[in-house]
Amino acid sequence: MSSDGEEAPAESPAETPAETGERLPPDYDPETVELKWQDRWVEAGTYAYDAEAAVDPDTVYAIDTPPPTVSGSLHMGHLYGHTLQDFAARFHRMAGEGTFFPFGYDDNGIASERLTERELGIEHGNFTRREFQEKTREVCREYEADFTEEMQRLAMSIDWDRTYKTIEPRVQRISQLSFLDLYEKGREYRQKAPAIWCPDCETAISQVEMEGAERHSHENDVAFELVEPGSEPTGDVVDTDVDTGTDTEAVVPTDPGDDLVITTTRPELLPACVAMFVHPEDEATAHLVGGTARVPIFGHEVPILADDRVDRELGTGVVMCCTFGDQTDIEWYQAYDLDLRVAIDESATMTDLAGDYEGLSTVEAREEIAEDLEAAGRLRDREPITHTVQVHERCETDVEFRVTEQWYVEILDRKEAYLEAGREMDWYPRKMLTRYEHWIEGLEWDWCISRQRDSGIPFPVWYCEDCNEAVVADREQLPVDPIADDPPVEACPECGHGDFRPEEDVFDTWATSSLTPLINSGWDWDPDAGEFAFAHPELYPADLRPQGHDIISFWLFHTVVKCLEHTGEVPFEGVLINGHVLDENREKMSSSKGNVILPAEVMDEYPVDAIRYWAASSTVGDDFPFKENELRQGEKLVQKIWNASRLVDQLAPEAAPATDDAPSTDDAPKTDDAPAPAGLEEPDDLAAIDRWLLASLDAHVESLTEHFRDHEYAKARDELRSFFWHTYCDDYLEIAKQRLREDDDPAAAYALVTAHETFMRLFAPLLPFVTEEIYHRRYDAETSVHRTDWPEPRGYEADLDAGETAMEVIGALRRYKSDAGLALNAELDHVAVHGHVAGFEDAIAGAMHVADLETLAEAPEITTEVVDVDLDYAAVGPEYGATVQDIEAGIEAGEFAVVDGRLEVAGERLDSDLFEVVEERTYSGEGDMLETEHAVVIVG
Repeated sequence: MSSDGEEAPAESPAETPAETGERLPPDYDPETVELKWQDRWVEAGTYAYDAEAAVDPDTVYAIDTPPPTVSGSLHMGHLYGHTLQDFAARFHRMAGEGTFFPFGYDDNGIASERLTERELGIEHGNFTRREFQEKTREVCREYEADFTEEMQRLAMSIDWDRTYKTIEPRVQRISQLSFLDLYEKGREYRQKAPAIWCPDCETAISQVEMEGAERHSHENDVAFELVEPGSEPTGDVVDTDVDTGTDTEAVVPTDPGDDLVITTTRPELLPACVAMFVHPEDEATAHLVGGTARVPIFGHEVPILADDRVDRELGTGVVMCCTFGDQTDIEWYQAYDLDLRVAIDESATMTDLAGDYEGLSTVEAREEIAEDLEAAGRLRDREPITHTVQVHERCETDVEFRVTEQWYVEILDRKEAYLEAGREMDWYPRKMLTRYEHWIEGLEWDWCISRQRDSGIPFPVWYCEDCNEAVVADREQLPVDPIADDPPVEACPECGHGDFRPEEDVFDTWATSSLTPLINSGWDWDPDAGEFAFAHPELYPADLRPQGHDIISFWLFHTVVKCLEHTGEVPFEGVLINGHVLDENREKMSSSKGNVILPAEVMDEYPVDAIRYWAASSTVGDDFPFKENELRQGEKLVQKIWNASRLVDQLAPEAAPATDDAPSTDDAPKTDDAPAPAGLEEPDDLAAIDRWLLASLDAHVESLTEHFRDHEYAKARDELRSFFWHTYCDDYLEIAKQRLREDDDPAAAYALVTAHETFMRLFAPLLPFVTEEIYHRRYDAETSVHRTDWPEPRGYEADLDAGETAMEVIGALRRYKSDAGLALNAELDHVAVHGHVAGFEDAIAGAMHVADLETLAEAPEITTEVVDVDLDYAAVGPEYGATVQDIEAGIEAGEFAVVDGRLEVAGERLDSDLFEVVEERTYSGEGDMLETEHAVVIVG
């Protein structure tokens, strides 16, 4: 028996018939095979979705595939995620379901706009929208062609006639229809209010596009001047020192001119300060409420107010409110109708409100204002800190909050409905539902869907120049571009004015990507029926939404929002969440770290089937490291499959599978529609070992089917590999080879070929290239293995445990002969077996040429002796120190005992987790003892 991971040893005889050698050549050439099949599959439409045949939703498996953002090259995360999707597509296609597996290109939004600017060295603002969008399309087309080539090279079983781009006219129409539908339902509104703003991208963004980032900064204690308190203090004024927790001399001011100290990390916001706040229950500061304070350096006065959102435990208990520093500032601005002081513009540059600091960036102004505060005697303290700030996830720029006019989808009032929708879906893995729920529960903003960019789908809206009434396009007009197209009316329906200005904003890219289930199913307005309808209703809801865990709050949540509001239905039955690919040190791959690995580089070095083997190595949902060892193991498996297939072809060259007839022997009940081998009919006298192999195969087919249905690809891969490599190749194939070479054994040929053909179909979703090549050459040159039926149990019955033990015994005897320098067909006079091998005695004796095989009811007398003790030095050393030498000496001298699971040695008693006993088992009778997991074998 070969060891796991060794070179595949399946034998190929020197004298090979010419026709057999042509059918399966000695060497497998993955590069040639991959290029041939990736082209043939596309040309032949092997994976095409037959919409006419697939009218019953119960017979369709629709995958709502994620369109990768066209912003650069595909990365290992794309390779991994799309391979998982392909596992599902290939399995369900073979399982008899009409599989809809499209591909999309997300070429709409900031990412593609920035790509164009970077590639062409231009700025979007220097062109008209239409000119810039055309340049963006030209750049994206090149990248989309590369995406297509890499996806085909990776053997993605995509229907390439069913692709879409998120900027194409059809998708623009659906996106604008979505806007109109939500607008008419009252689920969208336009509002001038504080919005999250990216100064680098110069656009509003939504809450979902923010993430935390660590920044080095300073805590600045800044002294304002108390102009007037609100009232006289009513009691002793004391303040608790934050650092020591002890009462100190009062620092809260009581008289005009006193210092009113606040702590801030953003002194550049001082010109935007509009109020100060204290907690209403803080007796030490209650007298300040209703008074005013003067902002240092800038000199304007601000009111002092009370609000319970002030954290009394931080700093002095007094905080400043600026427009805007954070979410709390916004809440106070809205609740107290405070002034709007815009000190920072759309590019994070200080405005004229900042006086001498106008034109500086916020970072530059932060340092200069701090220096000037110190020079003016208004900076009481400054401490360096590291803290978390919110940044735009696309460019990692610190966000600001600005008052702008934006379009929003109302979502905060429907959080419970979105939570319930998530609970209706099947999650793989289930734990990812928690991430979805936590995101929704933490929502604080409605969804801002407008962006101030050029690359995107325009809002189908115009505004009356006189009264600002919004006029939306008619459904029949869509798609429209208000900048280039006229509104559907000649006069404002509200005031009768005839001049309109177009909406210049475009949709957030997620406002379109969230519609992929509707795009794929052909959702559109039916004017005759007066309602929305699907061109392909069998595709909605989709069966599977595969995606990464990092965009649960982006793509998945927004898709639920849009589809639930439009259709009232959850958009997909199940959600498959993949993790991130890390480097070998388990760090996230990053260009700045220099640890990025490109898929093309990996495909140049390893067979694609080996890469897919690696992709099946991790439990879905978990982040996992990229390890070349998995690729090498996959490469060895591919070679093992090829070598074993050649041997099968040489041992049983005439046997090939049928597609219609089922096995028919009465003593082996089978399903009616299971395929059976042709060329050699099933013998009436299958040997026990043959029946056991086929029964074991049945059990694995059942198990593997469940693994594939539950997206447990790592379990499926490992189980299938182990059964094929060890049981079929290392054990049964060796037995069958001996039987077929020593005698024309139709039972062995039948079982050998039946199992082999089944293995090709079982491996097909994971390793599509090598299985297609073998199936084409060995079995059927007209039908792709990927269009055959997924295997079903044939109904063979056998004592699986007894057969497994018999295989162990045969393997042990084979190793015994090899170690002793004996030929495999050398006769053994006597072998005794203690273990459950009932019914397989003849199989053992025949395979290993045993003249007299005896089964023992009782185990032979075996002496078990403790010969050594291995210490866990990492734990023993720190606990026992210098005593370790005495413990080692006692073990070496044999002066120790294990009592009640504890090691007694050198006057110490070590717990069981600190050591491991090494035992030696010896047999004192006649003959040589061999041990397996479930049997004891005596030879001699």
